[in-house]
Amino acid sequence: MTTEIRERALRFLARREYSKAELFERLAREGIEPEELREVLEELEKEELLSDARYVGQLLHARIGRYGRQHILKELFEKGVPHELIEAAKERIDEAELATLRSVWEKKFGKKPEDRKELAKQVRFLQGRGFSLDEIFRVIEPSDE
Repeated sequence: MTTEIRERALRFLARREYSKAELFERLAREGIEPEELREVLEELEKEELLSDARYVGQLLHARIGRYGRQHILKELFEKGVPHELIEAAKERIDEAELATLRSVWEKKFGKKPEDRKELAKQVRFLQGRGFSLDEIFRVIEPSDE
């Protein structure tokens, strides 16, 4: 049975990186016994076929440039990434935060808001992408205020 579980896990990992917790949850939904599943996942970790650190790196590469700090950290937390790796990721996210915000804002809007309604629209959009209000207002300075 463990070879079958291993093969299933490897099929998932062949498509994309998974955090250990995410892969555990995915395979557990298929009715696999938790203890057996833990053993297989630990084996895959020892063989470096499953790595939370590699998963974090891949996710940061995919998200930085499109999403803000809050969005990315929330996603890492939801995927069950260990706290230490999330803390380590914060520094990398913070380095790119302002440049990412400017890029996203310019691509979507490209000009300063002309009134409060437009300002609210831009702020809501950027907050939805996970940027903080402080950072947003550093980039968007209303032209009439």
